[in-house]
Amino acid sequence: KKMGGEQKKADTNQDGRLDHEDLRNLLKKHYSAFTDEEIVEFAELFYAGKAGGSVSFQDFIVALDNAASGVNNHPILDGNCSAEFIYRKSHATYTPEDLDIKITHVAPTTFMDKMALNAVKVVRFFFDNATGWNNKDITTDKILNRVIFLETIAAVPGMVAAICRHFKSLRNMERDGGLLHLFLEEANNERMHLLSFIKMKDPSVAFRAAVVFSQFGFGGAFLLSYLASPKFCHRFVGYIEEEACVTYTKIIEAIENAPEGSKLAAWKHEAAPNIARSYWHLGENGTVLDLVYAVRADEAEHRDVNHAASQLRHGDVNPWSDPDVKLNQMLKRYVKDIMSRDDDITKLHHQK
Repeated sequence: KKMGGEQKKADTNQDGRLDHEDLRNLLKKHYSAFTDEEIVEFAELFYAGKAGGSVSFQDFIVALDNAASGVNNHPILDGNCSAEFIYRKSHATYTPEDLDIKITHVAPTTFMDKMALNAVKVVRFFFDNATGWNNKDITTDKILNRVIFLETIAAVPGMVAAICRHFKSLRNMERDGGLLHLFLEEANNERMHLLSFIKMKDPSVAFRAAVVFSQFGFGGAFLLSYLASPKFCHRFVGYIEEEACVTYTKIIEAIENAPEGSKLAAWKHEAAPNIARSYWHLGENGTVLDLVYAVRADEAEHRDVNHAASQLRHGDVNPWSDPDVKLNQMLKRYVKDIMSRDDDITKLHHQK
């Protein structure tokens, strides 16, 4: 009855149906459960799913029942076309739990997996020796040299994947499932790592020349590899990101355990560059250490995304931005908020 009453109040034109504006008004009554951004996203997903149409009160109740009971199919969306053009990812929502990432490893099970893992081991071996990197002798200068160079390369795979998927979608005249948005965001995220660290050191001309050479070499090789086997490339990137998580964890430990008065220890208090504090919402007092924690969380996400992407089949919708999944999650939260309010009212009555 309470849900029905809320629907009637949100139904501005009194036609017994809910459109995207009505649903926006409905969720605004539940600010404790939804942010402004989530309310806007819910309304946009609904508008796209119904192609501008509306849903009856009864169908909306059925959708709530299905979501609460774990049934994925519901009468709100008539397709997942919104995955092609609606994609939101905010790097301002990392919680302490999100930043406490776990070092994981996906054991290779196929010949392709083993090839990808061995390729990463070879690349790391030569790069570590060429740059003199040693996890037991970490300095601020070595950290900045390493992360600045690596981030110029790390932003390549996501862009290559997005471009290849874009042209494939055009060539085959079919949907991509929203994955190219995911990989574009990944590429830009890696670029933001670079733009943050570059504020802390200005590389030499020789360093910049090495970046240009490496970018062309790696970019060309990765493009050819992706055209031959996207699955291999995503597994390769997944293993690269596993190594990145290990490296950033070592850097964090080095900063936190550095003796007071050293350059490394200063990063515990030194303000992160403005662009980093803005991008990750580190706050006015966000430090370089906070920046490294956020970057490591990004790399952990890229690790998991690429390992999962290597298992996707043709026609799969982006599982990290599936309209059905998102809508079901929001509907569950709506039901939970309604029920919790009823429980609070019942408790008040008993107290009286």
